[in-house]
Amino acid sequence: MAASLASLHRCCQRSALLLVARRQAFSSSSSPLPLHKRLLLSLTQRFYDVEMVLGWRFQRTRNKLRKKNAYYSYTEKYYGPNIASAYYILSLRGGFRYFGQSEWFHADQRGKFSWDFLNYKDLPLEEVDMSYTVINYTGLVNLEKHRSLRTLKLKGCPEVDDWFLARLHIFQDSLEELDISHCPRITTGGLAALRNLKGLKRLNVSSLSGISNPGLVVILLEEMLPHCLITATGYNYNMWQAEGEGKEEQRQRQR
Repeated sequence: MAASLASLHRCCQRSALLLVARRQAFSSSSSPLPLHKRLLLSLTQRFYDVEMVLGWRFQRTRNKLRKKNAYYSYTEKYYGPNIASAYYILSLRGGFRYFGQSEWFHADQRGKFSWDFLNYKDLPLEEVDMSYTVINYTGLVNLEKHRSLRTLKLKGCPEVDDWFLARLHIFQDSLEELDISHCPRITTGGLAALRNLKGLKRLNVSSLSGISNPGLVVILLEEMLPHCLITATGYNYNMWQAEGEGKEEQRQRQR
């Protein structure tokens, strides 16, 4: 909030100074500014107006994201952690399955869902599918009490980043399947945090645009998680292999 107010204050100051400059330029009949300078002044004013609008829009988006990933403490206080986590997941249009149950609870495209999940307040979550939702590092607090969580799907989540992966260590004793494919904010450094998930059996790291040298990354993941089946599609391994061979030949020639 303080940052947004400071940004708004700066924009208002700029607009005021530009307004004074425009009045001085157009009120002076003796020496009016040349046309190109008046045009530049007008464009500058427009630039700061657009900058201010974009700043408001960005801050509004971040505020919405913060509210969606807020800690559901009120729900947890009156209904317990299992119901609070379930409600958080469905509010983000995700899905889940309770421990020992076959039925999945999902929100539809309009965000509507069945309230039958309230009948299972004594059961923890076993599988959670948050694919294509806006779950982030902060929102993960709503799931951290489910130490029996076995499956977590995060495919295509735009807010899942390296900090998020670092916090997954809370599920190190239970998590067996993790899908973080198509998450653009994950980098090579963030994948190193997965070494804490020793019980992981299946890992999907397909189409991660934020990592370099995916072939080498997969090799390192296989060394860190020797008992895990790793899926990594969506990469042009032939191209990286050819580049690697070319560099190796160049090094040999230099010798």
